[in-house]
Amino acid sequence: MGKLINIDNGGTLTDICVTEGAAVWRTKTLTTPFDLSKCFIDGLLKVSVQIYGAEDLVSLLSTTDHLRYSTTQGTNALVERKGPRLGLLLSAAADVRALQPDAHAAQLFAALVGERVGRLDTSLDEERLEAAAVRAINALTSAGANRIVVAHFGADRERSENRLKNLLLRKFPQHLLGAIPILYSSELVEDADDVRRSWSALFNAFLHPAMERFLYNAEHKLRNSKARNPLLIFRNDGHSARVAKTVALKTYSSGPRGGMEGARALAGHYGFRHLLSIDIGGTTTDIGEVRDGCVRADRRGRVEGVEVSFALCDVVSVGVGGSSIIKPAGDRGLRVGPESVGSAPGPACFALGGTDATITDAFLLSGLLDPASFFGGELKIDIERARRAIAEKVSAPLAIGEPQAIATMEQAWVDKVATGIREFTQPTADTTLAAFGGAGPFVVCRIAEAAGISRVLIPGLAAVFSAYGLGFSDIGHDYETPLATRDRAGLEAAVDALARRARRGLQAEGFALEQCRLEYRWQVSGGGRDELLPFDGELPVAGDACQLSLMLSVVKPIGHPELRGRFGSSRSAAVAAGTRRVVIAQRAADLPLYRVQDQVAGASAAGPAVLEEAFFTCRIDAGWRFEFNDGGDILLSRESSNVSNAKPGSRA
Repeated sequence: MGKLINIDNGGTLTDICVTEGAAVWRTKTLTTPFDLSKCFIDGLLKVSVQIYGAEDLVSLLSTTDHLRYSTTQGTNALVERKGPRLGLLLSAAADVRALQPDAHAAQLFAALVGERVGRLDTSLDEERLEAAAVRAINALTSAGANRIVVAHFGADRERSENRLKNLLLRKFPQHLLGAIPILYSSELVEDADDVRRSWSALFNAFLHPAMERFLYNAEHKLRNSKARNPLLIFRNDGHSARVAKTVALKTYSSGPRGGMEGARALAGHYGFRHLLSIDIGGTTTDIGEVRDGCVRADRRGRVEGVEVSFALCDVVSVGVGGSSIIKPAGDRGLRVGPESVGSAPGPACFALGGTDATITDAFLLSGLLDPASFFGGELKIDIERARRAIAEKVSAPLAIGEPQAIATMEQAWVDKVATGIREFTQPTADTTLAAFGGAGPFVVCRIAEAAGISRVLIPGLAAVFSAYGLGFSDIGHDYETPLATRDRAGLEAAVDALARRARRGLQAEGFALEQCRLEYRWQVSGGGRDELLPFDGELPVAGDACQLSLMLSVVKPIGHPELRGRFGSSRSAAVAAGTRRVVIAQRAADLPLYRVQDQVAGASAAGPAVLEEAFFTCRIDAGWRFEFNDGGDILLSRESSNVSNAKPGSRA
């Protein structure tokens, strides 16, 4: 098997992880929001130096089997409302107010669509319908729309939208320069819920343009550098696909789902029944859950609180990260985030123009972070700039000294993460907390204590774990078709239609359908029902008010990273590389410093101590003990806890 490249493009940093058998190379590069293809290629060049000793993109790509990629581009575009001006063309009977059931949905609709709404009487004959459609399209474009979504309501929606499409193709041929893109909700998804389907089409139309431009540009650069296989885009459903076969909406919040795929793999490997994960980056903490081998997900996902037709991973993002701005709030307290300085200008200590105080600045002043080793020594940080930012933005407003300011900032930061965990789920004695992301391990012992958790796993690839997690995805597609008639002939026709679509889709991915895993399911919607049912070759019971559709999920397994390592087989004293003077709770102490790369399987020591590698630093607090295994993963156990600390994956 050749190399596997996984890239997770975040708002602050872009992570690159390359695996080949048991070998792993990883790095980070600053995200370049003005041109995402720059950090994409920069990261590949940077990791090629680790592998070959010099920049060699062609050799890297020509020996790679699969390149998986996730991006926040679409998510950020929606958050920032930076996208096309959408027009919405509804059927005459549709009530636009149904798309705005509450104040939040109304605000979102106003931002994406506003007053650019038209209606068509689809009962008109073809000549009059064509004329009405042309008037409606012209009115929407005159109002500023540069992309139009057609969403007709009712049981006849698909026939109605197809009829309109055929008429409009004669008047607005899509191959002509200046032709306005027109998207049809029934082509995106089969969903009897008109509101949900319409919102799905609107979101997809909004996310599509920016992602399309960047991803096709990146794919072009890869082809020019002799990439063996197409770029694969990782989606929120846990699967990957070529750019041309990817629905933009399914990439929403796909980066956090990458971390969850990795978490699911770890939970299975170590036998964790309940694995709670925190992925702390520069701007957010993404909290997810794996219970009994299943990633927590919603059958109908939500995008900015609005329900959509597709299943999406249930990961909550809390506005707290390593670059979150910390500033005074009422009653002499501190507010952490959700505003972030990102990578530009970054925390004050980055010396890139930032002046706001962040937890990164606080941990630098406390001594936990060392300017000489931070970010692998590649990013020079300035302690005096951090000191000035905290003095001006925290100490002076609260009238407290530097040690108290640092302690207060840490407490506020820990409290916000722990509160996010408790609001998301209820930890139990079976819960293990997986901490990853560049800021995940910082003070995870304190976070775990605050959340009532006594066991923490820091993956060996914690700093790039979401990127690493992408590597556990396979190529996958879902197909759906309604039954034309509810009898054996209708069922056989649906099975045949889905198989033909799946065969064409997998051929476009470069695989035969016979190489894939197939799973048929029933989708029953409408009439007060919305559920998936197992397929046993027979028609399910569904009332006349329900829409009955047959779904086919197709998965082509591709290469995954190798998982290895067990805890508890042996224990030896960890090797310290000296000490580091760290201020904890306003008191300075010289703590043993353990470098991750110096430790062997079974290496263990008790806190207080500092663990450090190129891209993460972890403070092990008093009452906690760490242990390494032969896979490079680190288990933290709270020694004073009454909760069982039985080793995961240990041998009897």
